[in-house]
Amino acid sequence: MSDFAPTLAAVARINGVALHAPMATIAPDALRQRACTELLRQAAQREGLLVGDDPPGIDGAIGEAATVAIDALLERMVRVPEPSDEACRRYHAAHAARYAAGERVRVRHILFAVTPGVDVVALRKRAEDALLDVRCHDGAAGNGFADAARTLSNCPSGAEGGDLGWVEAKDCAPEFAREIFGKPEVGVLPRLVQSRFGLHVVEVQAREPGVVPDFAAVRGAVSVALRQQGFVTAVRQYLQALAGAAVIEGVDLEGTATPPVR
Repeated sequence: MSDFAPTLAAVARINGVALHAPMATIAPDALRQRACTELLRQAAQREGLLVGDDPPGIDGAIGEAATVAIDALLERMVRVPEPSDEACRRYHAAHAARYAAGERVRVRHILFAVTPGVDVVALRKRAEDALLDVRCHDGAAGNGFADAARTLSNCPSGAEGGDLGWVEAKDCAPEFAREIFGKPEVGVLPRLVQSRFGLHVVEVQAREPGVVPDFAAVRGAVSVALRQQGFVTAVRQYLQALAGAAVIEGVDLEGTATPPVR
């Protein structure tokens, strides 16, 4: 089954707590997200950080008290060591372009906007079909990308064939910038880019490299990046331990990504 195909089956549960209403259609990724959050919510209750009668989020949304308790739980249970100077230097050497100042990219995109009530599964399918189509015609005669942008894009730039012009990282949403800057790729990217606005089919038309600062100038930023990576790994390991001790029904947590709980 595709990762984006919805799940319609018996109610999935964590230690007997339902993750959704009976007969609800839940995409597998969303179901795994709910399962991870419920594992953490129950662990917070066991640690005395959350009252025992806190209601589970059957619709995928937990209460403010549970959110605060999960943050406190992770603060208590997940330890991330300070990265060494050697580790920071290795990371900087491998990713120096990420810290370039003044890098510019000429880019155009096709936006499939996520709006209230939209069928996200169907939206992703449309975006994937568009990506496949423009990649198949990348470099061919004509202007298939621009035509697709004019027809499909939910961004005002669609009227201009999706052209965003020359942009710097500061001009973009951070999650969009992470997928575009500090990389060598030129042409239609082989993946959808997800941002707070929706799903993007992206074509990088040209790049102008920025000035790469020396290690000393970005030592703090490199350390933060490594701590974030360490935190993600540690939370994933903690979730695996919680899952191993739980009774899990109707959801596969193998290869689970860390939920955005902080």
